[in-house]
Order: sequence, then structure tokens, then C-alpha cells
Amino acid sequence: MAAGGAGSGDGAGAPVPARPADPSGTPARLRRPTIKDIARRAGVSESAVSFALNGRPGVSEATRARVRRVAEQAGWRPSTAARALSGEGAATVGLVLARPARILGVESFFLQLISGIQQVLAERRLGLLFQVVEDVPAECAMYRHWWAEHRVDGVLLVDPRTNDPRPGVLEALGLPAVAIGGTGSRPRLSAVSADDAGAMAAVVSHLCDLGHREIVHVAGLPELAHTERRIASLRAEAERRGLPRVRSLTTDYSDAQGAAMTRRLLDEERPPTAVVYDNDVMAAAGVAAAAERGLSVPDDLSLVSWEDSVLCRMVHPWLTALARDPVAFGRRAAGELTRLLDGSPARTVQVPLPALLLRESTAPPRQ
Repeated sequence: MAAGGAGSGDGAGAPVPARPADPSGTPARLRRPTIKDIARRAGVSESAVSFALNGRPGVSEATRARVRRVAEQAGWRPSTAARALSGEGAATVGLVLARPARILGVESFFLQLISGIQQVLAERRLGLLFQVVEDVPAECAMYRHWWAEHRVDGVLLVDPRTNDPRPGVLEALGLPAVAIGGTGSRPRLSAVSADDAGAMAAVVSHLCDLGHREIVHVAGLPELAHTERRIASLRAEAERRGLPRVRSLTTDYSDAQGAAMTRRLLDEERPPTAVVYDNDVMAAAGVAAAAERGLSVPDDLSLVSWEDSVLCRMVHPWLTALARDPVAFGRRAAGELTRLLDGSPARTVQVPLPALLLRESTAPPRQ
């Protein structure tokens, strides 16, 4: 006989009792409804409630429907800890950034990326556990910690590196993951990849068409895979076009290093006529550094930002920039992770090639 047949009424209209106000008249905090509360209101046993809410056999369909209706009206949600202990998952995904917090504070890319991620997770009622650490070993330690405590069901991996140890750690732990800006090569690792080579080729083509032959790429962190791809692409384009004075220099992505690198370039005996920056913050700092030297952008120096943002339209002149969509990037990455969590196979997908938005910061070099 199916469990939970006792009780003729479901009591759905009665609110879950709260603690009474204290003698001072201050209302007490509302108490979260429990399985016991749901059982009392639905007129069934606690085991019947557990069967009904977890989709297990042992209750009639009518009882299952009544229990779920009462639970929804009461605002009941399953405990994440209880779900983890029962093997049902944590309903949470993890994201770790292994970068100094002082650098993250000046980049809008990650805020927009997380916004896109959160849009998809909210639709699935999944939480996002976010952590900032100093380096990759600390990031790997965080994954092991999360796994041991059943804190996350999967991971979004950012800043892929050459000889990256993190995919191996996640595979050993059995945690599904999506590499944002990387390539997947493991059974549980999907990837959302960007065409850095194609984007760099578009930037170099634009500058060369304007007549620039001395171009410098002010890149980001040298250990990141996308930095290596951009540097390699610039080198290949320079060789193909016969441009011996084209090169890349690495930084930490900050405005301070972007400005310092620009000053260093402008102090050279033969300074470049065009500079490509790996983010909007460094490009804006480059505009200010050129102004310090009394130089005009773009008459004396053309500047390009790899990332478009409001900042690119707040400086004078407005910056030519690659129009990537970090929000859509985040949505795609989170969507790929939910695919893995649903049991789909790992795969690599590519986001569209960003468009180069031509603005006032690029022009033919001064003759």
C-alpha cells in the first residue's frame, strides 16, 4: 500500500507558524519550513513527504501532487547540505580567479562575464560559489576543498594556461568543468573558445591598411594561454606582411603598467606609430601617457583596445576596439556547464569573432 494515505485535508491554507514576538514587541525571525511542517499540513507522514519531494516511489500521484503543492505554498526548499550528503548534488557551481584582487578591481570584463554566468544559473536555480586566490596551487587546493565538502557540482575554469595542472586535478576529482577561453581535451572538460588569432589578424590588417609598419602589442599576463595565442598570431601576421619592427610586451593588465609601458615605448629612439592593448584599462592609460608627452592621438600615435567598454567611450579620442560580448561569453560557458551536469558529453564550442569598431583613435601615421 502506498505510504501517506492518512489525513483527509491538506491544510494548504494555513501559514507555517513563526516564533512569537519577544516581550519587547520585536517580531521574531521567520522559521524556515521543515519536512515535519509539510507533513503536518499535508496530513501525511514525514517519510511520505520525503518520497514525494525527491521523486521516489512509495506514494500515490495524488499524494505526491498534494505534498508538492503544500511545499511550494510554504516556500520550502531542500537543504544544500542535505542534498550533498544524500548524493543529490550541491546545486552550486564554483568559479575561482587566481589573480591579485587589486588587478581584478579595474577590469570590467570579469564583472560582465559573471553577470552572464549568473543569468543562466538563476534560470536553473543553481548557486555560484566565487573565490579569489593568489595563484594556481591555491586554486587547485580550493577545488580539493570544495570536492571534500561536497560544495560544488561543477566548475567554471578561467584563464587557461599552457601546461595547466587544473584540468588534471578536476578530472581526478570527477568534477565536470568548462574552460572559458580554452580548448577541451578531457572527458569531463568542455571549453568555450575565442578566436584570438582571427581577432589579432583583423587588428593588424586595419593598422597596416592605414599605413602603420611599427606596431607594438602591450599584452597581459605572459603565462595565460590566450596571451600566448595573441603574441603568436601577431608574430605570424608580422612575418606574413614583412614587418620586422612589430613585437609584444607583457604586463599585469593594470592601468599602472599600461601607462608605464606606453611611456617606455614613447621614450625609445624610434617609437612605434601604433599600440594595441590587451584591455580597455591599459588603452585608456595609454591615451593619458601620450598626452603627458604632448602627443596627439591619433595624429602622433594610433591606439587600439582589445576590449570594448564604456571606458573606451569616456576618453578622448574614443578608442578603436574589439567588440566582444563578455555577458554572452558567460552565458555560453554556464550553458555548457549545465549540459555537462545533465549528462551530455564534453565538447569545444567557439564564440563569434569580435567585430573591430573603428573610432577616432586610429588614423594614418604622420609622415
